[in-house]
Amino acid sequence: MVTARVSRIQIFPIKALDATTLEQARILSSGALEFDRTWAMFDANGKPINGKRHAAVHRLRSVIDLANRKLSICAGRDPSFPDPAFSFDGDREKIEQWLGEYFGFQIELRENPEAGFPEDTVSPGPTIISVATLQEIARWFSLPFEQVRARFRTNIEIDGVPAFWEDRLFGATDTVVRFAIADAVFEGINPCQRCVVPSRDPLSGAEDKTFVRRFTELRKQSLPPWSDRFRRNHF
Repeated sequence: MVTARVSRIQIFPIKALDATTLEQARILSSGALEFDRTWAMFDANGKPINGKRHAAVHRLRSVIDLANRKLSICAGRDPSFPDPAFSFDGDREKIEQWLGEYFGFQIELRENPEAGFPEDTVSPGPTIISVATLQEIARWFSLPFEQVRARFRTNIEIDGVPAFWEDRLFGATDTVVRFAIADAVFEGINPCQRCVVPSRDPLSGAEDKTFVRRFTELRKQSLPPWSDRFRRNHF
């Protein structure tokens, strides 16, 4: 028997930027967590600015005051946040100007308070991982635990369970796995496929060219018996 419990909730108010840790979270009618990826950056062609396409986002540090809708942002490993913070309501153009100067091209900051800007628009609910999974990956690559957490950018962490326990939360194609967290009932839809972001240092954006190959090999070797390998087209 295992006793699964939520040990951490984190959201990413601006898509691709830093996490905000919460004691509790409200689930929107869309299924998304409130304030998760509520804001997102786009270039002049309407393409999103994210870690997949722009490694420079990793060098940005951000702190969001959700209650007052304010943003503090800076670039570099040693944050020195300017004062006062930007207001999402009154300083939108100033935020876009600051970001445009950083990236070197025009930036538009959009807001979607109802569903955010998830990668999976069909299933925009929170992503879930076990603490033991993050610990195991940290062991694989001899990385600090907090760095692995920052690489995988997951919303809900579950403690008290073995590594890759979260593979129990999806089933065969076109099926759902129902489970509850407190009074909220979820439907597990599918394993979340990852992009290049976990292979990068979350502070500098430097990429480990061997990460994907090694991760794939180790994930195959460690695939637990409860995981449906046929739901994957890669590891």
